[in-house]
Amino acid sequence: MSALPTSSSTAADDTASARPEARFEALTLDRLDAVLAVEQRAYSHPWTRGNFTDALASGYQAQVLMAGDHLLGYFVAMMGVDEVHLLNITVTPEFQRQGWARVLLDALALWSRGRGAQWLWLEVRASNLRAQAIYQVHGFRRVGDRKRYYPADQGQREDAVVMSLGL
Repeated sequence: MSALPTSSSTAADDTASARPEARFEALTLDRLDAVLAVEQRAYSHPWTRGNFTDALASGYQAQVLMAGDHLLGYFVAMMGVDEVHLLNITVTPEFQRQGWARVLLDALALWSRGRGAQWLWLEVRASNLRAQAIYQVHGFRRVGDRKRYYPADQGQREDAVVMSLGL
């Protein structure tokens, strides 16, 4: 599957035509070092190699978004009975604010609907207002909080905002 981020530009617009075409590929152990390098740059408390290998061993949906040899982003999601739980979604820092998060979320929603899911769920750090805004624009609604869910600096914990999207 290939994709381009959405924009208000027309196809004839030089800016739109300069965007790289992107494609989704399965996240495999061969790509894990590149994903871990992005994870380390993107987060203060990144997923570990063990988190990713456990997710892959469990058969979770794990996709990378590539443009040529460039890793634009990735997501990992777990299918439930009639819902999908987004566990990790990341846009490589140098490709942020270019519409790739929306491409990743659209692909995840499409995959989820294709498997009969009725809901898409996620948690996001309470302090991550930018991500919360992206999710809200995508149609997610805040449905609750998880107290002390995420590790934080100096041994502290941070609350998570729980969001859902009806599919």
